[in-house]
Amino acid sequence: MEVLLFIAIILTASVLQTSTGFGFSILATPFLLLLFSVSDAIQINLVLSLIISSALITKIRNDIDFDILKRLIIGSIAGMPIGIAVFVLVDMQKLKLGISLVILLLTVLLILSLRIRRTNGRDFLFGGLSGSLTTSIGMPGPPLLLYFSGTETLKEKLRGTTLAFYLFIYSVSLVLQIIFTGTHTTVWVSSAMAIPIVLLGLYLGQRLFHRIDQRTFRYVTYAILLFTGLYLLFDNLS
Repeated sequence: MEVLLFIAIILTASVLQTSTGFGFSILATPFLLLLFSVSDAIQINLVLSLIISSALITKIRNDIDFDILKRLIIGSIAGMPIGIAVFVLVDMQKLKLGISLVILLLTVLLILSLRIRRTNGRDFLFGGLSGSLTTSIGMPGPPLLLYFSGTETLKEKLRGTTLAFYLFIYSVSLVLQIIFTGTHTTVWVSSAMAIPIVLLGLYLGQRLFHRIDQRTFRYVTYAILLFTGLYLLFDNLS
C-alpha cells in the first residue's frame, strides 16, 4: 500500500511540476511526510525536483528570461539568510499561519483580477521572498507563482524561468540540508526508485503543457496556490 501511495505521489507531482513549472514540493511534501521523516521527505523532494529541472532545462532554454532569472537568483541569495534567521527565531506554527493567510488573501485578489506591474525591483523582492521561504519552510514556489500570475506572464516564460531558478535554489537547499541535518540511505534509495516514475511524469507533463491554453494554465496556478494556503492553514490548526 505504501509503495502504491509513493508512486501516486511522485507521478502526480512530477506531471504538475513539468506542465506548470510549479507544484512538486507543494503537492509532494505533505504526502511524503506520511511515509518518511521530515528530513528525508524534504531531501527526497529536493533531489527529485532537481532531476526534473535538469531533465527539462535544454528543452525550455529558449523560454527562460535570463534577465529576470538573474535578478531572482540575486534576490534569493539575500533572502536565504533571512529565512534561516526566521526559522531559528520565529515560532514555526505562527509563521505558517501567517504565510497561509497571506497566500489565500492574495490568491483571492488575483482571482478578482488584481494585477501587478513587473519591475526590476520587484524581481529582486520576490526572489528574496522565495529564498527566505526556501530556508524557512522549504517552499520557494508560492511567491513566484503569485508574482508571475499577477503580472500575467506567458505560461512558457513562467515555466522556463521558474524551472531554471529551481536548479539554483534547490541545489543550494540540498547542500544546506545535508550539511546541517545529514542524510540517510533511505533518501537516495527512494529517490533512485522514483526516477522511472519521474520520467513518466515528465512525458505526461510535457504532453499536458502543450494541450492547455493560457486561461486554463492560470486556473491551474490559482488551484495550486489555494491548495498551498489551505494546507499550511490546516497543518497549523491541527
